[in-house]
Parts: sequence; structure tokens; C-alpha cells
Amino acid sequence: MVAHTRAVVITGAGSGLGRALAEQYARRGWSVAAVDIDRDAAEATAQAVLDARGDAIAAEADVRDLHALEMVASTVADRFGHIDAWINNAGIAASGTVDATDLDQWQSVLDIDLLGVVRGSKAAIPWLRRSGGGHIVNVASFAGIANPPGMGSYNVAKAGVISLSETLRAELADDHIHVVVACPSFFKTNLVASSRRVAGEAAPEQPTTMEKITEKLMERSKFSAEDVAAAIYRAAEREEFMVIMRPDLSRWLAKRASPEFFFRMVRKATRGFIQPRQAG
Repeated sequence: MVAHTRAVVITGAGSGLGRALAEQYARRGWSVAAVDIDRDAAEATAQAVLDARGDAIAAEADVRDLHALEMVASTVADRFGHIDAWINNAGIAASGTVDATDLDQWQSVLDIDLLGVVRGSKAAIPWLRRSGGGHIVNVASFAGIANPPGMGSYNVAKAGVISLSETLRAELADDHIHVVVACPSFFKTNLVASSRRVAGEAAPEQPTTMEKITEKLMERSKFSAEDVAAAIYRAAEREEFMVIMRPDLSRWLAKRASPEFFFRMVRKATRGFIQPRQAG
């Protein structure tokens, strides 16, 4: 009997890391369901997989809508017969200090970046159980570990994804569902532009200070979305839990060994992230 082709669902698959993940899984022989809030972007990713002689479908869904994700899961299972992996990749970036950021931004970021992962997981788990196991990948960020200033809502959401992933890892182990949490730092992608699109924001005439810094750090990165996608795939296949790219590994170990030293290191590295505010 020939083993079935495995099938993966990827949210936020229309661009950046999501598209790189779709292409990575397709090259390994997986069938791919490219899910995005932008139908055209999802279809472009699915077409890229089909052009490479892979098997793919596109679906439009907002991770703020659990019912939409459940419908995607049902559609994918009908199309491929099963779901073997689900990647919660959709997310937006945000900047601003805690005192200067309004609650609307907090609610939007937490709803997409954290609760979107909760909803995706809830949609995926019943189908993964029916398949006898598989894996869930949650895309967090090294920001959820380092917690740099000027990125309050984003840091908290991504730290929540890491905590959620640890919880799911224990809850799903007996179901043979392995959980991976990816914590990449800056890499070359279109995160800032796509974040505005998902949040429905118009681009300001001039980028904010934090956006300028983010773009610069992305450009300086030695890693591409394809590099991160490859690292995630390897971790999932090896049933490793946390994906941290090599340059960040020493920083992660430093925080575990000496939180105070790590704090001083972050302070030195991020002095330009926020501007001092005048009293009064």
C-alpha cells in the first residue's frame, strides 16, 4: 500500500515566510493549502506550488474568525482526505511604548497574533487527531523572548504564543501531535507593509522611527524567509520544539543564564528604539 501524500495548512501563506513555508513543504512532497486574508495572494502562492508540479489549493480566511478556519479545515480534509500539519503563521507587526499605545492596537495585535494562533490550533486539532497525529507549528518571534522596548503589544502577543505552544505540547503529546514554536528575529520579509494591509491601515507619509529601525534590521539580517522556512521544516520533522536561528541562540542562552546581563545587553542594543519623553 502506498503511503498517502501528507497535507499541510498554512495561514498567512500569501507572502513572506508563509509563501516560503508553502514552497518548502511542497518541495518535500506535501500537498499545501495556502490560506490568507487576501484571496489573490493565497491563489498566487497556490499557483506557484502548482507551477512547481506540487499539489495545492488556496483559501481565504481571517484568523480572527474561528468558523472561517474550521471551514478551511473541513475543505482541506475533503480535498486531500486528511490534515497532517497546520502552521499558524499569520500575524502583524506593531510598535509603540506601553504608555503611548492605545488599546485598539493592543486588541488588534492580540486578536491576530495570539488569539489567531489559538483559533488555528482549535481548528486543526480534531483533524490531526483523525489523522493519528502530525504537527502544529506556531510562528512566534525572538521578540517574545527579548522583549525590546517600543514593541509592547507585539512582544506580549509573541510571548503568549511561546507559552501557548508549551501548553499545547504537553496537552497533545499523547495524541502524537508534535508542537513547534518558531522564534526568528529579523529576517528579510515584507512584514511592515503586510501588517498595515491586514490591520487596514494606510501607509503614513513618513515611516515611524520604529519602522525605520525594523526595516534596517531586516536588511542587515543574514537570513531570508527561505532560511527560516527550512529551519522550521527540519524542526518539525525531527520533533524539536523551539526554532531559534543560530545568531540568536547565544542571546537566548544568555537570558537563561543571567537575566540581568541580558537586560543590560538589550538596553545597549535598543537605545534608539524609543525617544525620551518630556515630563509635564
